[in-house]
Amino acid sequence: MTRRKFITATGATALVAGTAGGAHAGTKVQAKPKSTKRKVSTDRAPKPAGPYSQAIVAGNTIYVAGQGPFDPQTGKMPASFEEQAVQVFENIKAIVEAGGGKLADVVNVNVYLGDLANFAKMNEVYRRYFSGDFPARATVGTQLLGGMGIEVACIAGKG
Repeated sequence: MTRRKFITATGATALVAGTAGGAHAGTKVQAKPKSTKRKVSTDRAPKPAGPYSQAIVAGNTIYVAGQGPFDPQTGKMPASFEEQAVQVFENIKAIVEAGGGKLADVVNVNVYLGDLANFAKMNEVYRRYFSGDFPARATVGTQLLGGMGIEVACIAGKG
């Protein structure tokens, strides 16, 4: 095993005995720590339609990308707003669980509504998935892709 492979594999630090370029003898060179970031992917939620992940786990935090109301099995979007909202939160739940958490671990939710007239309906569905100490939340009215009525992103802390 070469010294470089050993340092990389073990995370050890190396003492540089003699170097070119003006570094001093005895200078410590630390191997780059391995990333604790990992991608979350589950068949229980729609596959990403672009260059993004369903979620990323970094340390004990799960960052869930914005999820639309698409059925992961059929790829179709329900017709009614309430059905769309239920599907979005089912997708969020599946991804959080695949990341090692549960909905009770969610600390922040961003809700995007295609029509703010659906705010009360969204709150009704939201309460089926979150209770007690509700996550911090922002709700914004916006134009959504593909005629979606709702999109939701969230952050959860594991454990």
